[in-house]
Amino acid sequence: MSAPAAIDLAAGLDDLPSLPAVVMELLGSIEEDIDISVLARKLANDQALTAKTLRLANSSAFGLQVKATTIQQAMTFLGFQTTRKLIAAAAMTGCFPSGRCPGFSDKAFWRHSIASAACARILARRVRFNQDVAFTAGLLHDIGRLVLVTRYPEHYQVVLAERKRSDCGLLAAERAVLGLDHVAAGVALAEQWNFSDTMRQAIAFHHEPEQAGAGFLATIVHVADAVAHALDLAGDPDQLAPVVSSVAWTALGLAEEAWLQVFRETELQFEEMTAILLA
Repeated sequence: MSAPAAIDLAAGLDDLPSLPAVVMELLGSIEEDIDISVLARKLANDQALTAKTLRLANSSAFGLQVKATTIQQAMTFLGFQTTRKLIAAAAMTGCFPSGRCPGFSDKAFWRHSIASAACARILARRVRFNQDVAFTAGLLHDIGRLVLVTRYPEHYQVVLAERKRSDCGLLAAERAVLGLDHVAAGVALAEQWNFSDTMRQAIAFHHEPEQAGAGFLATIVHVADAVAHALDLAGDPDQLAPVVSSVAWTALGLAEEAWLQVFRETELQFEEMTAILLA
């Protein structure tokens, strides 16, 4: 079995599942304004996506005092940016096919991604960063893994076996078997789907937040990823907790008591969000 080349990955991105057009528009303009009425009309055509978005909006994590029954109400009560984040989360968690690669748990993947998103949002609030951007970046930071599993399921089965055999990290196993890793695949997908530059940067550097030009969002996602692993919220016995960058940990500047609160909040929000997104 020959290793696929990066050029083959790029050529095959067109064969990957496509998101609803309205979600592609949202992800590509996450730091820009969009006409709310136009967005609501577009979303009205996808009842399943609308229903899941509203269940998220009405969850205790967002503290609505009045139940939102329409997307317009969710935007009014939560704000446009937060509602946009929820729409993207609802769409992404149902986009890729499951069960393609034996040994790869799609459920565990999304559980970890949701935990990372919840933690990134909590951390962002504490350091006064955009919570909605942090949540989306946390959800999408490992999206390259789904690209590789979808495009090369047989090869990725070998990756998982290599990781277990060598007791190494996932990135090392991917590079050994595939000649590229999920970071490169995630960046390629981010470009294909026109993610914002901020989102691409977070995906590219979430394992190396101390690198020059990584940006503070990569720091938040890196630490959120580590917290999600440490709390073992994915329920994947084969996952290894990554080494946390001391630079990133220090940059957040949280005291011990604050970290304990972050851990508790992450666990609470994760359970509710997972029940909705993975229903």
